[in-house]
Amino acid sequence: MRYKETYNRSINQPVEFWKEQSSKIKWFKEPQEILHRDGKFYEWFRDGELNSCYLALDYHIEQGRGETVALIYDSPVTNSIERFTYKEMLELVSGFAAELKALGLEKGDTAVIYMPMIPEAIISMLACARIGVVHSVVFGGFAPAELAIRIDDAKPKVIITANYGIEIGKRIPYLGLVENAIDIANHKVDKLVIKYRNNDRTETIKGALDMDILLATEKRTAPEIMKGNDPLYILYTSGTTGAPKGILRDNGGHATALKYSMDAIYNTRAGEVFWAASDIGWVVGHSYIVYGPLFQGCTTVLYEGKPIKTPDAGAFWRVVQDHKVKTLFTAPTAIRAIEKTDPQAELMKKYDLSSLEALFLAGERCDPPTLKWISSHLNKPVIDHWWQTESGWPMVANPTGIEAHPVKPGSSGVPVCGYDIRVIDESGQELPANTEGNIVIKMPLPPGCLQTLWQDEKRYLESYLNQFDGYFISGDGGYIDEDGYVFIMGRIDDVINVAGHRLSTGVMEEVISAHESVAECAVFAIEDQLKGHVPCGLVVLNKEAAENEAELQKALIAEIRGKIGPIACLSEVKVAKRLPKTRSGKIVRKLLAAIRDGRTYRIPGTIENPEVVDEIKDLYSV
Repeated sequence: MRYKETYNRSINQPVEFWKEQSSKIKWFKEPQEILHRDGKFYEWFRDGELNSCYLALDYHIEQGRGETVALIYDSPVTNSIERFTYKEMLELVSGFAAELKALGLEKGDTAVIYMPMIPEAIISMLACARIGVVHSVVFGGFAPAELAIRIDDAKPKVIITANYGIEIGKRIPYLGLVENAIDIANHKVDKLVIKYRNNDRTETIKGALDMDILLATEKRTAPEIMKGNDPLYILYTSGTTGAPKGILRDNGGHATALKYSMDAIYNTRAGEVFWAASDIGWVVGHSYIVYGPLFQGCTTVLYEGKPIKTPDAGAFWRVVQDHKVKTLFTAPTAIRAIEKTDPQAELMKKYDLSSLEALFLAGERCDPPTLKWISSHLNKPVIDHWWQTESGWPMVANPTGIEAHPVKPGSSGVPVCGYDIRVIDESGQELPANTEGNIVIKMPLPPGCLQTLWQDEKRYLESYLNQFDGYFISGDGGYIDEDGYVFIMGRIDDVINVAGHRLSTGVMEEVISAHESVAECAVFAIEDQLKGHVPCGLVVLNKEAAENEAELQKALIAEIRGKIGPIACLSEVKVAKRLPKTRSGKIVRKLLAAIRDGRTYRIPGTIENPEVVDEIKDLYSV
């Protein structure tokens, strides 16, 4: 079936459509109730029985893929590469799961995983899934106060961690951070398990268990039988109130949706190499480093490094060549970092990229200049797509496994099957094509999406469902054009209201990014006595830029005025060395506005480079 016919069927006959997709995964007991409704709450496959670890490992061994490489660990920061077959992964995961059971963990308990990008992190996730323990992965190196908040909310029986992480030539000692978090948290954890990297046991925590000893066990355990609606994991995302929201993912819908996405969106099959250049602490890492590729029987790449400086801006292309990557998924911010460092893509030319069929981008909106740059040098399909922690898998994409669509710069593609995407105004009225408004999804959401928040149904309703009856609010603004392509222009909170005119930061950033000297930029609102707010710009220059700052500011203000109109009235443009971003690549515009206006601010726990805040503060204090 072609895309349009398939999509319409998914919207008009969702139960039949998703029953068909669910039959493509191996259930212990096939679900009879495909969709269960209870007021505003929906559940998929609630009475089916399965196990996500079984689907990721055991099933493939049963299919004769035991000697296929499941995981490639590529770590330029330690100068090491390791490969694990499906059979080897099952031995490690099943053994560790057995030891967790011996420690007293049972189905329904929770565990926090606070680790660097090492194989033991994935082994821990799958071991938890095997015995029905709900895992919550927290970025390794996260601040103790933020870790403590998640400990108190998830109430884990065990924390699984490592003695240190590595960030471009320096160690990040984890154990002090973990001890501090445990001291701050009200909830007291029963057990602590530590992976000692490089067999370095000079630092430890009293009473902690050695992960290497647990992994060496001869014990094994069978996969726990899980209901389709049993929880698989909790993943915390920043809330607007500052308190993180625990996104809860089920087993049945999650497995069905991710298996479907590997076929329909990424067009990647069993035995092929899939690389999501992300972090397991982010939803992309959960879905497309761990579960999605392994559900599909692919080889997945776990990369402990950066797009630049490990050792240079050719790092990604080296990984593609060395491991024959077919599908690469990363964030636009990674591509902008590569472009800034290697504007002529000279390093890319050193590598054989013939295995690569497509590059997928998500995380922060991919501006057309970035899309143009990478497309022209890579000469492969470059596909922006849009999704969130809440959805767990793409909502808007180019369905390359069904029918590849022409790429429209600035658009994330077309709605993915199962997502009935609409654009509405503040009163809830649907808007015509090419009119910007609130991006919402008509309920029910398809399988794989959150069904509620961890132990907080009230906040789930208030955050996502109550504002527009019958719709899930994404929090993003944008429009759908006459061809059905969706354009995501940024967070609704980032829309700037200038003298009653609503202006999209995405549109202004698109204009600024098009300037040849600009590597990346951020536009945010600053207070103005007359107009309420006016837009302000911050730019990072590419390596070859030789622009006078005053001249550049004048040129960019003129560009905004000429292409958007005088109402945009960009007030100022400053040059920064870098921008504050979350670890998923999102620019923290609210923080920039608070610094510029001299207001008090809280540095988000999810920020990747907190030291940049002082750089920005110094910039505006001059």
